[in-house]
Amino acid sequence: MTRILVVEDEPPSRAVIHKALTRLGGYEVIFTEEVEAALRLTRSGEVALVVMDVALCNTAHRGWPVDGLAFTRLLKADPLGRNVPVLLTTAYALRGDGERLCAESGAEGYIAKPFRELGHLVDKVRSMLAAS
Repeated sequence: MTRILVVEDEPPSRAVIHKALTRLGGYEVIFTEEVEAALRLTRSGEVALVVMDVALCNTAHRGWPVDGLAFTRLLKADPLGRNVPVLLTTAYALRGDGERLCAESGAEGYIAKPFRELGHLVDKVRSMLAAS
């Protein structure tokens, strides 16, 4: 079963993403907000894709707060895990921000929250997995 890593700190968003990816997508979902845990998972090849919330509030790395863009840059800087695609999610973006956020972080994709429908998230994940 394909495993997806989700980095999301809001319980309601976690529940929606979990439901979409497991029930509709048939994926196994792992949640973490810890940078080191995410690095271990991407390095090991245990996850096929990362869904990353841009607006993380409680995440830190080496004592410094990190948002989803900084978190993604850390993942993409890692030689062993950089090939795992990252899908950014945020509710705080304007039209055209997706391209900018991907360029700033190195992520391969973007989807706005709230999701228009759960199937839209699953379709985005499927298309990114097919392209990787």
